[in-house]
Amino acid sequence: MRFAPPNPLRIADRASGLNALSVRSYNERLVLSLLLQNEGISRMEIGEKTGLSAQTASVIVRSLEQEGLVSQGEAQRGRVGPPTIPLSLNPEGAYAVGVGFSRRRIDIALIDFIGTVRFHTQLPADEANPFPQSSELFGAIRQAMTSLPVEVRSRVAGIGLAVPDDVDTMAATRSGSSTSLKALQGEIEEQIKLPVFVQNDITAAAGGESMFGVAKPLNDYLFFYLGARLQSRLILNHQIYKGNSSASFDHGLMRLESELAMRGRPSEIIWSSSPEWPDLGEAYSAWLGECSDRLKASISALTQFVEFNSVVLSSYAPQKIAEALCDDIGREFPGIEALPARVSISPKAVGAASLPFSSRFMIQ
Repeated sequence: MRFAPPNPLRIADRASGLNALSVRSYNERLVLSLLLQNEGISRMEIGEKTGLSAQTASVIVRSLEQEGLVSQGEAQRGRVGPPTIPLSLNPEGAYAVGVGFSRRRIDIALIDFIGTVRFHTQLPADEANPFPQSSELFGAIRQAMTSLPVEVRSRVAGIGLAVPDDVDTMAATRSGSSTSLKALQGEIEEQIKLPVFVQNDITAAAGGESMFGVAKPLNDYLFFYLGARLQSRLILNHQIYKGNSSASFDHGLMRLESELAMRGRPSEIIWSSSPEWPDLGEAYSAWLGECSDRLKASISALTQFVEFNSVVLSSYAPQKIAEALCDDIGREFPGIEALPARVSISPKAVGAASLPFSSRFMIQ
């Protein structure tokens, strides 16, 4: 069974390159990882940051350009000597499909090599039946792939699945069920003919934000995901730590749904991808205050043992919610920078889609 590594795949600027031909694949990953984090750097800077010789760096860059993974920008003049040519990852160099499983919906996203969402759709989810009919899921994955022009479909690197820990347990123990995560993974590989990588959903979301979002330059930070539940991961020296439990099981959107139900208000909008919610009244205000208090209590408890200066809050809920909560955190902890995540279109699915990139192109 193919599992993606539990950590975000980092970090070229703290790794050392090797010049031997036998490790050229490692050096290619080193250069690609560096370009993921440092758009527009030159060949000379690649050599300086990786320790590769100028000749080796040049050969690798040329090879990656020929493969379509790296592209050149316009020459930068004005310095002494020849003009500097900035290098970046080519967005069309590779693609990947991610599937994010949640309690109420399943998100399918296709991203390009720099994390831009090129396709997104949803399937309904049933808590009692967390995995949909295979035909529906395969159809959505194929729809994502066929959204690309025919000539670049061969550049899809693989498929990632972001799955809550308890979802597979429910599927495996459901009466009369023959569907499990392992079976689903094997079936997708057989039908779609691409490698499939599996990761815990919150860890995947944290990894996606680390690769493509505001957390890209951060070494140490606390990551929160606001979904059906409020959950967290601690990232230290670029490594994701899950711990034994989530930050809270009680202060996510399921709590808001309960508050709305108690007041006779409809709650369907909170499970959608709508960028705006209507006025939800006192139920929303009370929930937002409770959520803020829970976040601040978790941060306060952790700062007694671990030093970090950044908090990243991710959610598929409207961005203004994450912004409001981050403002509250900033007022409570002036020494901590609280940042709304940049990946806002299905963070779990985007994180899942980052797994094939990590495995095939980046430093482990």
